[in-house]
Amino acid sequence: MIAAGITAIAKKFKQPYPIALVIIGAVIGLVHIPGLEPLKDFITEAEIFNFVIITLFLPALLGEAAFKLPFSHLKENKKPILALAFGATLLSFLIVGFSSIWLLNLSIPAAFVFAALMSATDPVSVLSIFKSVGAPKKLATVIEGESLFNDGLAVVLFNISAFYLLTYMDLGIEGAGYGLWEFIKVISLGLIVGGALGYGFSKLTKYYDDYPLEIIFSVILFYGSFLLAETVGASGVIAVVVAALIFGNYGARIGMSPMTKLNINNFWEVVALLANSLVFLMVGLEITRINLADKWGLVFIAILIVLIARSVSVYVSLAFAKNFPASWKHTINWGGLKGSLSIALVLSLPRDFEGREDILILAFSVVLFSLVVQGLSVKPLLARLGVNKKEEGNREYEELIAKGHRLETAIKELQHVQSNLLIHETISKEITDRYKQELIELRQKTELLFKKYPDLKNKQQTILQKHSLYAQYEAVDNLLKEGIISNEVAQQEHDRITDEIVHLESPQEPV
Repeated sequence: MIAAGITAIAKKFKQPYPIALVIIGAVIGLVHIPGLEPLKDFITEAEIFNFVIITLFLPALLGEAAFKLPFSHLKENKKPILALAFGATLLSFLIVGFSSIWLLNLSIPAAFVFAALMSATDPVSVLSIFKSVGAPKKLATVIEGESLFNDGLAVVLFNISAFYLLTYMDLGIEGAGYGLWEFIKVISLGLIVGGALGYGFSKLTKYYDDYPLEIIFSVILFYGSFLLAETVGASGVIAVVVAALIFGNYGARIGMSPMTKLNINNFWEVVALLANSLVFLMVGLEITRINLADKWGLVFIAILIVLIARSVSVYVSLAFAKNFPASWKHTINWGGLKGSLSIALVLSLPRDFEGREDILILAFSVVLFSLVVQGLSVKPLLARLGVNKKEEGNREYEELIAKGHRLETAIKELQHVQSNLLIHETISKEITDRYKQELIELRQKTELLFKKYPDLKNKQQTILQKHSLYAQYEAVDNLLKEGIISNEVAQQEHDRITDEIVHLESPQEPV
């Protein structure tokens, strides 16, 4: 209830709900609230938090994001996505790792565990801000694509650093080979498990046209691929991302009706909203459990290391990306927020892991700084850089609409006053005719604007068509309620209308 309430208020005021949840969660964690104490203690237990985030919510969040991501968008933006997901992640991992040894005096395993935690980015907060300000879809796709794959890579690096690094170092060159093999094996197995299950479940959808059943298939696929991969020593994150990508693209093409895909989308949107709301509230609660005491200096240095590593890794990895504006690079750099995955991973460390408490304090502090300071400043940054600049012609169109609405309202008011006060038509005609002439000129200007910017006209037509289709859907419902048409005919008409809505919402051209 608390999570839903905060999310609803944040959305109402068009603010990023994850950041609001973290702040309120931290307040709830710090303030004694009778009746909530047992629940707070339960939620902030490391085992409970880790299970809820990694096993319960992570497959759902990754699956939902990957299922909705058109493969064509990934393909068109593959160079920046791969450069960030692999190049930037590995570079950031190395910079943070070595810097933590020298500047934070962490042991080698602890330094690289911290580096792996800081290499995982969380797109939820920044994407929610992008939606509220209308940032370019291509930029959002790159950030989402980076996060989906870099989370998997970060988890692999975390496991190697936490459990195998010292062993590999003792073996020297042979150990480096083992480490590289482990890295390749975990990622490759994840790709194989996710690919096989995604392909199998996609084929299965060909034999059914029953969206409740196919929603269940998607639940089994997302959780099954994650758990199976983890069981065989592969990357569960990479497995679920690959499985969901195949299911949402190949599976949707060969076996899902438009209505089925729409209903699966709607189901996972609800699940993702619920999961995200609870996750960020839990992160806020968990953060209050840390005791900074005399660690302020280390925390400041850690934040600085992470910011510098992110900047270097982003600008270096995107140095050769063509047609990629500098303003987008700045946004990706500052928008590389840390989130719930980092906290869940650090809590999963064995209690006897050397330096665990220091890593907890540093990781929690960086995540809090990232979500609150960076998260709240992303929106002003977008405005400052002009990233959220509206489509060409949009401002002119809005001005024409505003003036047209003013004139139509003025004409109606003149007619109303004339009728009520019994003023003769000849008196108001001159003013009314002038307004009408201005309206004709406005329409001519609007037509010219649409010729100059065809995309603007297409967008307005799409909005109009969608509203028309929603009205048609409701009209069929009314006919069914009145008993004028049968359930069979109503379902048939609803399916046709839904198909048209899905077609309108589908990307028709490269982003």
